[in-house]
Amino acid sequence: MSFKFVFLCAENEQTRAYAEGMCGVVPGLEIVFAAERSAQLAALPGARACFGTLDSELLAAADELGWLAAPAAGPPKGYYFDELIASDVEVTNFRGIFNDHISAHVMAFVLCFARGMHAYFRDQYDGQWRKGGEMRPATHLAESTALIIGVGGIGGATAVHCHHFGMRVIGVDPRVDEAPEGVDVLHRPDALRGLLPQADFVILTAPQTPSTEGMFTSSLFGQMKPSAFFINIGRGSNVALSDLDAALREGTIAGAALDVFETEPLPAEHPLWTAPNFLMTPHTAAAGPYLNQRRLDLMVDNSRRFAQGEPLVNVVDKENWF
Repeated sequence: MSFKFVFLCAENEQTRAYAEGMCGVVPGLEIVFAAERSAQLAALPGARACFGTLDSELLAAADELGWLAAPAAGPPKGYYFDELIASDVEVTNFRGIFNDHISAHVMAFVLCFARGMHAYFRDQYDGQWRKGGEMRPATHLAESTALIIGVGGIGGATAVHCHHFGMRVIGVDPRVDEAPEGVDVLHRPDALRGLLPQADFVILTAPQTPSTEGMFTSSLFGQMKPSAFFINIGRGSNVALSDLDAALREGTIAGAALDVFETEPLPAEHPLWTAPNFLMTPHTAAAGPYLNQRRLDLMVDNSRRFAQGEPLVNVVDKENWF
């Protein structure tokens, strides 16, 4: 079945590659690029699928829409508005293509903390040489426990890495029914508070959903061991940064590493810049090779599936935004 597909964006090298690949598997596919709003409103009637971001007016114009391809794995808050959630439109995203890159980034944080690198980095900047009795304590990973909140693609890949280092891995996930490879025991989110005191590393990979926004506050940091480390590569909105800063300065936890933040870029005046035992990267955990090809493969595969009436890959639970 041929159909009309609208790109709600300007034509560029990447979207042009999507279009060419999609036309290769769906003979007669009609492709329209519409970057301006007037062009979008004119193009959407009769379209069966589109790529980009809709609002109420655009959705109303898309009278035959069956598939919306989101431009990211986790679009910003507001992408899933009430009318879209209530509609029959299936939404897909790009989740899964970053698993290897982001899980490697997590392990870089884990290893830095385990070997005291976070402290030695500061010593280097300060021109201090510490040896003997002044050496930083090391965490023996083979005797450590990782608590991974969200053991889907990224969390699951992280669990495998942790397992290879001999770590015990506890998984928490609302949707995964069986413990994936590398996870020793799996729990539902309602068990989280009781699990935190067991963990040497608390790793948050959960997406932004109505139930994860503002999840980590002083209440949960207070349940962690003073020797434990906190890592977030999921979504910045899941962690209250002021509470994290307080937990670091008061010694409630031993250290933290973030790749995502409530506000990006992190404001220059934010106290986290000078917080003790804190590592940060500027939302770069997903960086790595092959991502454009992976995006292309997903778009092409779902176009073929949509044309042939097959189930789409990476369908989103719209009410939970992921």
